[in-house]
Amino acid sequence: MRAVDAAVLILEKEGATQLFGLPGAAINPFYSAVRDHGGIRHVLARHVEAASHMAEGYTRAAAGNIGVCVGTSGPAGTDMITGLYSASADSVPMLAITGQAPVAKLHKEDFQAVDIAAIAAPVAKWAVTVMEAGQVPGTFSKAFHLMRSGRPGPVLIDLPIDVQMAKIDFDIDTYEPLTVARPEATAAQAQRILDMLAAAERPVIVAGGGIVTADAAEDLVAFAELTGIPVIPTLMGWGAIPDDHPLMAGMVGLQTSHRYGNETLLAADFVLGIGNRWANRHTGGIDTYTAGRTFVHVDIEPTQIGRVFAPDYGVVSDAGAALRRLIEVGQGSRLPDRSAWAQECRERRGRLHRKTNFDVVPIKPQRVYQEMNAAFGTDATYVSTIGLSQIQAAQLLHVYHPRHWINAGQAGPLGWTLPAALGVATASPDANVVALSGDYDFQFLLEELAVGAQFNIPYIHVVVNNAYLGLIRQSQRGFDMDYCVQLAFDNINAEEGANATVKGYGVDHVRVVEGLGCKAIRVTEPDAIRDALEDAKKLRDEFRVPVVVEVILERVTNVSMGTELDNIVEFEELAARGEDAPGAVVALLD
Repeated sequence: MRAVDAAVLILEKEGATQLFGLPGAAINPFYSAVRDHGGIRHVLARHVEAASHMAEGYTRAAAGNIGVCVGTSGPAGTDMITGLYSASADSVPMLAITGQAPVAKLHKEDFQAVDIAAIAAPVAKWAVTVMEAGQVPGTFSKAFHLMRSGRPGPVLIDLPIDVQMAKIDFDIDTYEPLTVARPEATAAQAQRILDMLAAAERPVIVAGGGIVTADAAEDLVAFAELTGIPVIPTLMGWGAIPDDHPLMAGMVGLQTSHRYGNETLLAADFVLGIGNRWANRHTGGIDTYTAGRTFVHVDIEPTQIGRVFAPDYGVVSDAGAALRRLIEVGQGSRLPDRSAWAQECRERRGRLHRKTNFDVVPIKPQRVYQEMNAAFGTDATYVSTIGLSQIQAAQLLHVYHPRHWINAGQAGPLGWTLPAALGVATASPDANVVALSGDYDFQFLLEELAVGAQFNIPYIHVVVNNAYLGLIRQSQRGFDMDYCVQLAFDNINAEEGANATVKGYGVDHVRVVEGLGCKAIRVTEPDAIRDALEDAKKLRDEFRVPVVVEVILERVTNVSMGTELDNIVEFEELAARGEDAPGAVVALLD
């Protein structure tokens, strides 16, 4: 058989069921194998970067299944780099496959021949150009083994066209995926952690994305309930414990955090981090974060322990295995009563809330999230990337299940939300998928809405439009400027009447969305938001396409954030007193 036939058969044997990509001359042999074997579905993206984000979103939503993006030689591979970076930064397994010029032409500046393996190497767990056809089966086998082993991550396989078409001997019937070994905490290590916990008075668990990746949310909740210890999920771990659980203590950080979460962390004397990486938006200044607290860090990647700061005790283990071991050992131990401390955390959670019920026009963004909570309930799967929209979403929305908050955590590329949502909705076609974007994130890869229309991929996309690069505008306050961040202009095609309020907001998103084959609703009054969201659900279910709800916001809203956990600026409170703090956010994007 051809090498590409072996590659496609291995994809099927490894459990891959979905491709996102664009065919081209140098990858057409691979596409012919996909067509011939017929066991893998394909979604045709409009941009290869978008295909990579679709594959990443698919992996994040489809527990155990790995998304695959495909492109031809040259720019297709370079377009995938942002997707590889995003997946690598957030420990998401994703396979990128590119075509390539013939082996003999790689050093001769052939058309669209580029050393994509070298370019991708810093942002992939492994990137390789396969030079011999006989190595194709082993390369694909190793790729899946690497993606699943240790700290997960993406792999890029580059296939020269002559390697794809060469004949090899291969027996798929006897092929077996390589066994994945994951480190597991020992009973002695679990006992050491429990002993340290017993010596603490006010312990908390910081639950990272590794718990979600390990499908260990139930184990987390069981351990928290066994010990009575409050849980602080990171942004990547949000949903590992339901937002309404009595031991949910709130998120912590400079931006994507709850007031009660920050106060609980600052009141704690012991922190058990599991499957987290102490990201700077979570910790803020290390001195403030660690002062007066003992730390234990459990992570599957040995070099992650001590990378940001040295814990008092570290354990290399899969998050799920560690939690199960802790439960096993803890059930045979005398555990301290944590009820008073847990009640203190619940009391904070009951009173430290930010205001959302604003009735003014133009609409304040806080009201949007209030209405989203009411309209989408406890089963929504939210998708977002970066910006004031994402920050306020994390402050004000509620998430109740693992893999129901899907977010580009470290990389945060603009444009990620829309294609990632398409990937999520492809993995879960009947799920209540809700994407959230500011207007700039939405415009980055807007053309991918046509993919949703063509392949009937239904989801709802809430666009909060202030015609600004809002997060950058807020950061620029520290430099006393408002420079190159305004998206507003008078659209010469703006109509009078119903659309008059959009004049000055630039792009007419409703027309663009409808031109791409989807449905759109525009909202300008706060009391109309709920009805628009309910109508969007009906349109999504009737037409099975993306439905965009654009909410026209006030131009400027300063969102709660700060430079240290004990110095978060609550801008709404300042505004109510006629005050401001222009230097408060200068360092946030360093």
